Amino acid sequence: MGQIRFMVVSGFLGAGKTTTMIALGEYLKEHYGETAIIANDLGANLVDTNLTQTSGCVVAEIANGCICYQMDNVVDQLRRLRDKDGAVFVMSDIPGCGVGALDHVYHTLANDYSDEFLLSPFTVIVDPERLRMIMPEKADINLPEELVYLLQLQLEEADLVVLNKCDLLSEADIQRYVDFLKTAVPDIPVLCISARERTGIEELAQYVTKNTTQLKNFSVRNNHEFEQAEAKLTWYNRRMFFKTLSGDKIDMNAVVDDLIEEIRMGLIERKRNVPHLKTFATSGNGDFNKASLIGVDYDVEYEQEFLRPHKNMRMIVNARAVCESRPMARIVDDAVDAVCDKYELDCQVFFTECFGMADEGR
Repeated sequence: MGQIRFMVVSGFLGAGKTTTMIALGEYLKEHYGETAIIANDLGANLVDTNLTQTSGCVVAEIANGCICYQMDNVVDQLRRLRDKDGAVFVMSDIPGCGVGALDHVYHTLANDYSDEFLLSPFTVIVDPERLRMIMPEKADINLPEELVYLLQLQLEEADLVVLNKCDLLSEADIQRYVDFLKTAVPDIPVLCISARERTGIEELAQYVTKNTTQLKNFSVRNNHEFEQAEAKLTWYNRRMFFKTLSGDKIDMNAVVDDLIEEIRMGLIERKRNVPHLKTFATSGNGDFNKASLIGVDYDVEYEQEFLRPHKNMRMIVNARAVCESRPMARIVDDAVDAVCDKYELDCQVFFTECFGMADEGR
């Protein structure tokens, strides 16, 4: 059996990795062949899995840990996607603070499984707002210096850098960001896209299907600064079900918006931040709401909102916060209580996990 292509998509929290994979996957499925997406994160009950399933691509999930440390699972998933689903191109993201997949994943596959998997360029997605942290203006967007270091490491790891969200920029600004990237990482190609608007996706598809990784020697093993950066983050995941006490249909978009706003205000009150908060809510029949927040100083971004009122919704919340785990858990609990009181809702919680990377026992 011939090789199939595999590609890791890395990037900072909120850069648009999932949206990029969906846009790229839909294009490849039409023009290249069956394409599969692996959603990966440190926790369970992932927003990205649910969102990706709306794309029409084959979807798999590797949860409860970065793919870097689950190589047997990765190989099993790749073989299943190839043999059962007929995938010829598979891509996986890694957690948004993740660095090291080039070392752990690509080099392992190249050394031990080169007859099965052809490795496309290790691709790092960057968004303009976060990139400003390391540009000459040194923008302060209320994130610790340790997380700025993570962004720098991710760029160094790349075979290909993709500047996303270019629909939000003028031509002059796009050129300014590209010029900076070509100076910061001079030997790495840069492509510009808008995953949401589907611009630049054809060029990206052509690049990742015609080129392979350079297999650079890049490692963060025993890197104390990297460990300090990871220790700043808390992972919060919850799955719950809301329903109106009256049985009447209401605007569930307002509920989602107010829930995120309550979390935002709780973080601001404690002088904490959330580099990425994602929610996915659905009431069935294909109607869903996907929201994203990349910091307490930003507006909520909606991939899609509910098209009509509903009397209930299933909801997943994933947050990656610069906040200790216990305060973060209380903030979300308080936010849920607030919206239930305001909209006269009942909430059943089916799953919750909240942990810091430096918490005892991890």
